Amino acid sequence: MPQTRHYLMCRPDYFAVKYAINPWMDPEAGADRDLAVSQWERLKAAYEELGHTVSLIDPVDGLPDMVFAANGALVVDGNVYGARFTHPERAPEGAAYLRWFAEHGFHRVVEAAFTNEGEGDFLTLDDLVLAGTGFRTDPAAHREAQEFLGRPVITLQLVDPRYYHLDTALFPLDGRNIAYLPEAFSTGSREVLRRLFPDAVIASPGDAEFLGLNAVSDGKNVIINSEAADLQLDVKRRGFNVIPVEMSELRKAGGGPKCCTLEIRT
Repeated sequence: MPQTRHYLMCRPDYFAVKYAINPWMDPEAGADRDLAVSQWERLKAAYEELGHTVSLIDPVDGLPDMVFAANGALVVDGNVYGARFTHPERAPEGAAYLRWFAEHGFHRVVEAAFTNEGEGDFLTLDDLVLAGTGFRTDPAAHREAQEFLGRPVITLQLVDPRYYHLDTALFPLDGRNIAYLPEAFSTGSREVLRRLFPDAVIASPGDAEFLGLNAVSDGKNVIINSEAADLQLDVKRRGFNVIPVEMSELRKAGGGPKCCTLEIRT
């Protein structure tokens, strides 16, 4: 069943592709900021039309990737586990997001001791947290998050640099099941996912190449990149309502709907 969600987002007022820290980014090609803002506003409106609450963090000049709010923290049961970014270009974002939570009444806020990029590599289901590693997040952060949150954290090894965060290769359909791209994971992690989620939706490489798995579900409605046509059909067959959104400009920095969306679980 769908649940009312609370999301934190950051308007891409300073969005640009000025450096390359993942295979999607091409500084020479750049990006159209006005189009990125328009696409982001449509995503925000989609959440609000579904009845979800959207809070906003102020963007910071000089942090073009701050729009990707999912990377800013992991919030479970009102506990905020802060991000510690891999690349210096994004490092100041961690403090900005922690400051927002502290200023908005979250009392259990911790600055991580180990490198991690928030919900980019931590995806929360009902009974466990799936955690990615291989490119951005130190496995030690998985252990640290488990101790802080008191929830089981399952480590998954990413092997394709195009899918450098877990949220580019997998998304929870609801609290019990997922959709994912097997080719993005190591052999052992594929087997873990097969055992944990025998009824998962298996995405095609073609849909993953549009960041189709960088999707957001409230348990009934799935907001997904519009180009991921086959994945949309597979999700519809499972009984979900699919809401396609166009995120082509933000994808030039390696982001989609989920990258722009940090869920606040209280």
